[in-house]
Amino acid sequence: MTTQEQLTAVKAAKPALAAAGTEQKNQALLAMADALLADAAPILAANQEDLDAARGTISEVMLDRLALNQARLEGMAEGMRQVAALPDPVGKVMARVERPNGIVVEKTAVPMGVVAIIYESRPNVTSDAAALAVKSGNACVLRCGKEAHRSAAAITAALRKGLAAAGLPADGVCLIEDTTRASSLALMTAVGYVDLLIPRGGAGLIRACVEQAKVPCIQTGTGICHVYVDAAADQAMALNIIENAKTSRPSVCNAEEVCLVHRAIAGEFLPKLRQRLVDDQIAKGRHPVELRLDERAAAIIPGTPAGPEDFDTEFLDYILAVKVVDSVDEAIAHIAAHSTGHSEAIVTADEAAARAFTTRVDSAAVYVNVSTRFTDGGEFGLGCEMGISTQKLHARGPMGLAELCSYKFIVHGNGQVR
Repeated sequence: MTTQEQLTAVKAAKPALAAAGTEQKNQALLAMADALLADAAPILAANQEDLDAARGTISEVMLDRLALNQARLEGMAEGMRQVAALPDPVGKVMARVERPNGIVVEKTAVPMGVVAIIYESRPNVTSDAAALAVKSGNACVLRCGKEAHRSAAAITAALRKGLAAAGLPADGVCLIEDTTRASSLALMTAVGYVDLLIPRGGAGLIRACVEQAKVPCIQTGTGICHVYVDAAADQAMALNIIENAKTSRPSVCNAEEVCLVHRAIAGEFLPKLRQRLVDDQIAKGRHPVELRLDERAAAIIPGTPAGPEDFDTEFLDYILAVKVVDSVDEAIAHIAAHSTGHSEAIVTADEAAARAFTTRVDSAAVYVNVSTRFTDGGEFGLGCEMGISTQKLHARGPMGLAELCSYKFIVHGNGQVR
């Protein structure tokens, strides 16, 4: 089918999804989860084809991002079941006002309509996006990168079986067949067909959508995330947090890219940091982290001198930019100048420093003594997420069911006229 034909089909499915009750939507989600696991063999076979085609053209960490296995499939299915267990946002009365003339005004949550998601090489986004769209009464149209298209197609085929089994139109979840840039542009300009566009991917994709979209678009994803180690930090805690934030999954947007260290402890802490991220990683047979150091850090430990772009780069790899700062104020100022507004953390036992950091750092998620890796819909109790918004209007941070709803005012009366 052409992209336009698919958009027409999804738009035709929109009313049925919007009108579906909570029980039917939950039945659909459970059936979709079951279908995902029932089709594990063809999904994993398709994923292996994607991996074989991508190997040698993308990095190892991006291959890991692309890879599926039985455990990851089971995690995807469990995420869908968790969404089914969440309260239905549709129809929720967000505010109620009774006016002196007797009319009752109810601000009521309603589905967006057709939600389009453009994403790159993460097959699990396919099921996460579909689950959130269905539970919030939306139809969704998916457009993934060519590296993951075989995997996404197999996943979508399973999800559509689950939708149909619950009596909802299979076209409520649709994967765009065209993997050229033309299909992305078609979604960005699909006025009258797409009610909300959510790009999930690198800086280039986000920029293209923001610049070219004629439909409402939410800016998501790019994460230059900072961890600031304050003079009053528990250094063992800081090392654990940084190791997790940088190495547990460096290819994701909530991974740490920059470490800021207070000068009062830099001489003691930076050798420990290098030991943990470089020497210990090698000793354990793991990938070491390349430390890109500003001049003050480089005077304390060996590493790669930081270049002019290193504090403005989302590495998505085993690379960490490191800078020594004089105060919490300098750390906050550096974050303001270089952050993408995603996630930032302070490690400190000083309540005043923590309060200054949480008050003045203007990002979607701000942490005190916690890894940035928790910026995630599942970890925040949303089941899963449609993306992580780094803007401020309508949605900010992990986008769950509530963020896929708009609202309308429903007004009740008994004959009042103005």
